[in-house]
Amino acid sequence: MKKKINAHENILSLIGNTPLIKLNKVTKDFEGSYYAKYEAMNPGQSNKDRIALHIIDSAEKKGLIDKNTTIIETTSGNTGFSLSMVSMVKGYKCIVAVSSKSSPDKIDMLKSMGAKVYVCPANVPADDKRSYYQVAKRLNEEIKDSFYINQYFNELNIDAHYKTTGPEIWKQTNGNITHLVASSGTGGTISGVARYLKEKNPKIQIIGVDAYGSVLKKFHETGEFDSNEIYPYRIEGLGKNLIPTSTDFSKIDFYEKVNDEDSAHSSREIALKEGLFVGYTSGACIQAIRQLNKKNTFNKESIVVTVFCDHGSRYMSKVFSDKWMTEQGFDKKTKEQESSIEYIR
Repeated sequence: MKKKINAHENILSLIGNTPLIKLNKVTKDFEGSYYAKYEAMNPGQSNKDRIALHIIDSAEKKGLIDKNTTIIETTSGNTGFSLSMVSMVKGYKCIVAVSSKSSPDKIDMLKSMGAKVYVCPANVPADDKRSYYQVAKRLNEEIKDSFYINQYFNELNIDAHYKTTGPEIWKQTNGNITHLVASSGTGGTISGVARYLKEKNPKIQIIGVDAYGSVLKKFHETGEFDSNEIYPYRIEGLGKNLIPTSTDFSKIDFYEKVNDEDSAHSSREIALKEGLFVGYTSGACIQAIRQLNKKNTFNKESIVVTVFCDHGSRYMSKVFSDKWMTEQGFDKKTKEQESSIEYIR
């Protein structure tokens, strides 16, 4: 009798159970111990694999989609790629509306997974007909038998991380985590993890990372949506110009804002010092941790977990491009960041 082949049925069974990795050099001068939840180990190389699979599985169980359904979503790139991957494996068509702020690398990756991509202007109000929110809604109305994921206003976004990412972090730290530092965009990751961790230990501090140019921090503090807070910024997948209901603000203790330039250099620093090739929001999280250390937020007993949401390969034309960094005026370099390319003629 032949022995059973030890193989996965398809790539979707690889989603979740990502490793927790100790940060050593990039945090060596900080108080406490630091760990990164390395979501680039998901098959689609981001934490968005979790919500894509969870939401589509839930829709199938409820009979909301069938083999003729077109999946539609608004995305900064990662959710779109994850949905394209899950849709391709399961046999659905996929259409994504992306912001023009999304890197060309992300857009090319979406196309490679068979998605139809609509690139929409980034610096327009959320209710503008050209915004990626409104374009996705319009397509959902126009296309028969389509299903709009609507991650910004979908409770399942939170639920996916409550059921997976939160329990994984709790188990991996043996319940010793004292602080979570996570980027806040749609808010699904930070909210789902926070709900789980707060149930286990209400004393755990949940710290959201927001961008200058975003409304989230002020809304959390005042309950006020202030459009005067909104201006263009470059970090993808972080902050918002609207208030997503997929953010459970009641579970977030406070927000720390970061800027584009420092976050970009921090992304590069993580690669150079830790050997972890991660994206722009990961740099933003490390920058927030750096700022919080200056404010004495942590002490030597602190066990701090941050979430590195995606892989650096999606930012080759942005934060890992010397040309792009110079064009943005982000051309200050540390000794480690000096060019190591030498051409032999």
